[in-house]
Amino acid sequence: MGLAVSIERFLKQRAVDIVMEGTYVLPNWYDKDGKLRTFACRATRVSPFRMMVEMPVVGKVGDNLISYFRDIGNFEGTISDTARRGALLEIDMTQAMRAKLADKLTWLEQKTKDPASISEGRAAPRFVPKASQTTLTLADGSIHTCYVVDASVSGAAVATELRPPVGMPLGIGACIGRVVRHSADGFAIKFVKQLSRDELNGLIVQAKRG
Repeated sequence: MGLAVSIERFLKQRAVDIVMEGTYVLPNWYDKDGKLRTFACRATRVSPFRMMVEMPVVGKVGDNLISYFRDIGNFEGTISDTARRGALLEIDMTQAMRAKLADKLTWLEQKTKDPASISEGRAAPRFVPKASQTTLTLADGSIHTCYVVDASVSGAAVATELRPPVGMPLGIGACIGRVVRHSADGFAIKFVKQLSRDELNGLIVQAKRG
């Protein structure tokens, strides 16, 4: 693993600005059953050596945590710097894993720059909303926190520990829809009506204020 750096320095280094949803486990954070708690998170800037991660519970510099990201799998890392809503994670990987991650980042960067060159198999193109952390309102009226991984005019994918049943109506921010499928880190929702990108960003931000 490379030498630990600060967030400020990492922002000046070569890295890829992408979004990857994931989960992580911090030391000494347990649930009521005495098991380590798993939190949802998302990476926003990644290199083969380190990544910026938005997380609801930020550990301390020096904490070693276990993470899972759909695009790169399970790995361990150490927090080298923290911010108000996230941390810089030094990735602990073998050389072979780093090489594989570098190839994956190259592919993801190309996909970001030229989405048309890589088929997504979806009618509506996805994008990352301006607000990542927002509210999730279930049918029983309970309100929870979730991360919006990506969205389109017709739906969104969220990272959360909750698993409402397929078909359940709910709200992500002020956007209403129904659960259409589950994923390893959350679920996907289809909106009851299509929304423009500006409308979606506004509704998610508006809901966070309330």
